[in-house]
Amino acid sequence: MNITGRLTKDAKVSTLSDSRQVVNFSVAINESYKNKKGDKVEQTTFFECAYWISPRVAEWLTKGTVVELTGMVSARAWTGNDGEPRAGLNFNTSNIKLHGGGKKSEGVQAVKTGQTAEQGENKKATLKEPEDDIPF
Repeated sequence: MNITGRLTKDAKVSTLSDSRQVVNFSVAINESYKNKKGDKVEQTTFFECAYWISPRVAEWLTKGTVVELTGMVSARAWTGNDGEPRAGLNFNTSNIKLHGGGKKSEGVQAVKTGQTAEQGENKKATLKEPEDDIPF
C-alpha cells in the first residue's frame, strides 16, 4: 500500500532491548470533498509509522516534510484514560520517498530501502562549488 502525507513532527529513533533500532514518525493525510449539500468537508487521517531498515533516515524526516510511503497498514484499538474507546492506524514502511517541505529536505528526493539519504537514486539538483576559471 502507498500513502502520501506530511510529517507532524520530527522522527525519533528508538533502540529496543535487543539493540535493534526503529525510526518512529507520524504522518497526516488531508482529504477534502464536497458532501451532498455542496459543503466542503475536510478530513485528516493520522498514521503512526515505523521504519526498521536504517536509523540514519531520521535526520531527513522532519516536521512538515511531504513523504510517500510504501508498506503495510494495521489498525490498533485501546481504551483511553477517560474510559472511552480509541482507535488508530499504524504503517510499517519499507520504502520512503521524500518530496520536500521539511527543514532538512533540500538536496534529497528519495530514500530507497536500505539506503541513506545521501545514497538515494533520485536526488534533486544540489548546489555545487563554482569551478575555477583558471585555464591551466
